[in-house]
Amino acid sequence: MPTAKKSATIEELRQQIVAAPNLFLADYAGLSVAETSRLRNELRKDGTTYTVVKNTLFSIAAGENVAKQLEAHLAGPTAVVFTGHDPVASAKALSTFAAETKKLKIKAGFIEGKVLDAAQVNVLATLPPRIELLAKLVGTLANPMRGLVTVLSGNQRGLVRVLDQVREQKAQASA
Repeated sequence: MPTAKKSATIEELRQQIVAAPNLFLADYAGLSVAETSRLRNELRKDGTTYTVVKNTLFSIAAGENVAKQLEAHLAGPTAVVFTGHDPVASAKALSTFAAETKKLKIKAGFIEGKVLDAAQVNVLATLPPRIELLAKLVGTLANPMRGLVTVLSGNQRGLVRVLDQVREQKAQASA
């Protein structure tokens, strides 16, 4: 029977999982308090939270489906990074910090119901930020419309030029 403290921790983890369904698992062994604080500050910029958890409590809080998928990665010291609205930014911050310190090791990611291994998380970290991807998408969608407007306005410009030349010819003929 779990104690009241463990039950509260499980419920808090459940709420965090529901609030941020995308997450990353990392091995934090060897990190100092100062390094952990620095990592937390970096992650907070994107609305991401960093929590050290007990593997069994996380498994209970995550539910059977998620726990089964992440079971292989829930061994040893585990920190869970609950991502904000942009998992790419969180992956970048984790990868950068792991490369700098050489102590933090990314175990896995859980993005939109799919488990990513450490290599896939590093690939995710190389993607451009979400806002940049959206801007590229808007540009791609806008280009055909811009071309259509240019083509259609070309006919109007041609008509205006022809009418202007007719006006000039009539003005010269009457003069």
